[in-house]
Amino acid sequence: MTRDIISGGQQIHAPDDLTRLLRDIHEQAMTIKTGKVADYIPALAAVDPEQCALTVATLDGETFTFGDTQTQFSIQSISKIFGLILAMERLGDELWERVKMEPSGQAFNSIVQLEWEKGIPRNPMINAGAILVSDVLVSHYSASKNAVLSLVRSLCGNEEVYADHEVHESEKDHGHRNAALAHLMKSFGNIDSDVEELLDHYFWQCALSMSCENLARSFTFLANDGVCPFSKKEIMSKRDSQRINALLSTSGMYDQSGEFAFTVGVPAKSGVGGGIVAIVPDFGVISAWSPRLNEFGNSARGMFMVREVANKLGLSVY
Repeated sequence: MTRDIISGGQQIHAPDDLTRLLRDIHEQAMTIKTGKVADYIPALAAVDPEQCALTVATLDGETFTFGDTQTQFSIQSISKIFGLILAMERLGDELWERVKMEPSGQAFNSIVQLEWEKGIPRNPMINAGAILVSDVLVSHYSASKNAVLSLVRSLCGNEEVYADHEVHESEKDHGHRNAALAHLMKSFGNIDSDVEELLDHYFWQCALSMSCENLARSFTFLANDGVCPFSKKEIMSKRDSQRINALLSTSGMYDQSGEFAFTVGVPAKSGVGGGIVAIVPDFGVISAWSPRLNEFGNSARGMFMVREVANKLGLSVY
């Protein structure tokens, strides 16, 4: 049996038992044994690589889950979206004079590209761009960490969300390339705050720990023109939510962003903790987590699960 859901003006034929579909996809994903955890961050190297979770949160308030969906994990680069929301709110269009919105075509932590482009990052989803956003937050909030944490907790409705101290310290101890990016931007005059302070914020933000369900719920506003469907609160304007979705479509999945758009067809962001969130306008959010990463730094099982859900339900926006 199926039921029709209207998404973006088109009908989606979803099975009555969506949880069963997620279970079937999850079971198939568990047969994937390729990839490895992000061992260049020691605190992430100790994570059980066999954990796996899949969640779909719809705009009508329903949540469908299977697997380790309550287990909290380090969201890493997915946190870049939260920082960007606050930076866009504070600076408006002025932000785009300091960071661009183009795909990088280079590694997400490329120093060479930043040098070529005189300290202006290509987009907010690569490391240099997210570090620039962290500078905006540190410069414009008296307590930037509290501002981010308050936003995250309100979006997912979970006051237990926290930043993992061990991951935070591990990031700081092994974040030399990120430090180089920050100092390079500082040399070009594109960083206002103290480098050590903004790096501490950036590493702390990457260490935020959330569950698959937390993530799915947090980003439903991006599927709903900037309005949280649960609280009915406007998180950001429709225009700005469209801008974030556009950035996620072109730059959210590292150097696999083009392939993801081609095979899945929805805006998405991944993190080296193994998490992926995919935004389906007018429908909801798909989130997946499994720590084994492919050669692009994306969860191998997560990529499979999100693709299967999107394809089975016909969710591509293209």
